Amino acid sequence: MYKAVVIGTSYGGLEALKILLPKFDLGFPMPIIIVLHIGDHSNETFINYMNTLCQLHVKEAESNEKIKEGFIYFAPPNYHLLIETNQTFSLTTDEKHNYSRPSIDILFESAAWAYNKNLIGIVLTGSNSDGAAGLKIIKDFGGMTIIQNPCSALAPIMPRTAQKIARPKFRLKLEEIADKLIELSL
Repeated sequence: MYKAVVIGTSYGGLEALKILLPKFDLGFPMPIIIVLHIGDHSNETFINYMNTLCQLHVKEAESNEKIKEGFIYFAPPNYHLLIETNQTFSLTTDEKHNYSRPSIDILFESAAWAYNKNLIGIVLTGSNSDGAAGLKIIKDFGGMTIIQNPCSALAPIMPRTAQKIARPKFRLKLEEIADKLIELSL
């Protein structure tokens, strides 16, 4: 049984998440944890907006916070978001990875260690390679791997690179991803 979903996205991610996240209702049994590359800019306005669209509660992840279902968590700007083995968050300001802080790879790798085969990893639209190595680690730990079909992504580089490196189980149109997650959660 899957216990958490991690999502990584970059260029085009704001629009993709506005389509994807409102599709989950309060009964969705897994937390959704997201790294969105936004640089040093605050994501508070976007989080507030997403709370008007989503049934799940959308918030910025906090250090030492217990991860719970019914929530969509975003990595704070300029911090790497990690998941500890006791399913709490930790934040670091370590060096940028793949030119990014927060880094998708760092979230995905720590989540794989914390959840092992009970994790679903997803790479959406983006214009760099962040997330590809992390998605492969999730797959190596026995987790489920999904990418947005590069043909339907605003920026296809990120899902295309993840496809090449991680060879994910599913390559789906953005509009199909929520239905697949709901199916996997049953």
